[in-house]
Amino acid sequence: MAKGKKWILAAHFDGLPKQSDLKVQEFSIPDVKDGEVLVETLFLSVDPYMRGWASQNKPGDTMPGSGVAKVTKSKAPNFKVGDTVLHNAGWVTHAVQPAQAIFAIPPFPKEVPLSLAIGTLGHTGMTAYFGLQLCQIKSTDTVYVNAAAGAVGSVVGQIAKLKGCKVIGSAGSEEKVKYLKKELGFDEAFNYKTVTPDKLKKELEKLAPDGIDVFYENVGGEASSVVYTHINKHGRVAVCGTISNYNSPTGSTPKVTEFVQNLIYKSVTIHGFTVMDFLDKRDEALKELGGWVMAGKIKYREQVYKGFDSMYSAFMDLFSGNNKGKVIIKL
Repeated sequence: MAKGKKWILAAHFDGLPKQSDLKVQEFSIPDVKDGEVLVETLFLSVDPYMRGWASQNKPGDTMPGSGVAKVTKSKAPNFKVGDTVLHNAGWVTHAVQPAQAIFAIPPFPKEVPLSLAIGTLGHTGMTAYFGLQLCQIKSTDTVYVNAAAGAVGSVVGQIAKLKGCKVIGSAGSEEKVKYLKKELGFDEAFNYKTVTPDKLKKELEKLAPDGIDVFYENVGGEASSVVYTHINKHGRVAVCGTISNYNSPTGSTPKVTEFVQNLIYKSVTIHGFTVMDFLDKRDEALKELGGWVMAGKIKYREQVYKGFDSMYSAFMDLFSGNNKGKVIIKL
């Protein structure tokens, strides 16, 4: 029987994931039944959310995630051998999936890399798109996004600019701040490692003197408390992630201390969401995102690691700040 490989959760994370918490395991690829397809992964997505989702799994489970794959065997009428698809089978080289669990990827123009199907033209771009849609952004809005040089944040800022908003972003290095302003067109940006929470109030007063209308939250922690003090009446918030506390040791999670009071007195609307809430609108988002990418209106940056065994090092780079843009594994 043919073999595949998968990364499994060997032990629950406590603090920063350790190499011993994850393990590569070989498995026998099961037979394909009616209504199923066998796929071989070409690219795997590496994202911060996987750290949080893994906590809901039990040791021995496959690490969660998505990938671009090709169909190598099909017993489903709507897929044929050679089709390119998106799967959510996790960190795997191969998977047998029900036809309804995978999505066909339409042919991309030659100049568009196929890996974008798990990036700007996939869940990453859709997360940015639908988060801003939840906030009902208007051209008069000032939008603030943290982790702005990351895969999601960079798309958030560019979409908001396309909608006519003033956009402010924060990132973890001067090089990333420069990238946001010079290449992606952010109006303002700052380095959160030098503009620490105790200095953030003055920075926001300078960069957003009229306040913040939309806050796209990727980080959480004490800095977010300061943002809530600067948000305008009837402000809107999309909560996509809390990367600041994903690796906090048990019992020491950073808190957003000034939260509920600001929601009440400023009549703030806050939306927690995942992209899975919007899969029925997938085609709508990808059509608009694809048009922007093809027109050069949305730029993207990928950091590609080669080989299935590089998953752990790529995953860890997400939390060290070493990544630049979307992190992808090429198998």
